[in-house]
Amino acid sequence: MQDVLTAICDPTRRAALALLWGGAEHCVCELMARLDASQSRMSRHMKVLREAGLVLDRRDAQWVRYRRNPDLAPEFAAVIDAVLTAKFTLERKVA
Repeated sequence: MQDVLTAICDPTRRAALALLWGGAEHCVCELMARLDASQSRMSRHMKVLREAGLVLDRRDAQWVRYRRNPDLAPEFAAVIDAVLTAKFTLERKVA
């Protein structure tokens, strides 16, 4: 659980998870553009998410594509669902 909590404590990683959580697959270049992050920064963030078991990666020629880990334990998925829901609820209240 500590790895999951550490992985989701960063706003950029939470934003990347939000993009992937619905089942979409994105390469680092797409995540960079959407989140206004450099390639090295985005790659480091995705490594943390991968090592926590939240996302999977696959090589596609010169790109690495990431997606939600479909085998993530349900209790961990519930934590991510709750965090992402709270994030968007708070953003709507502030806007």
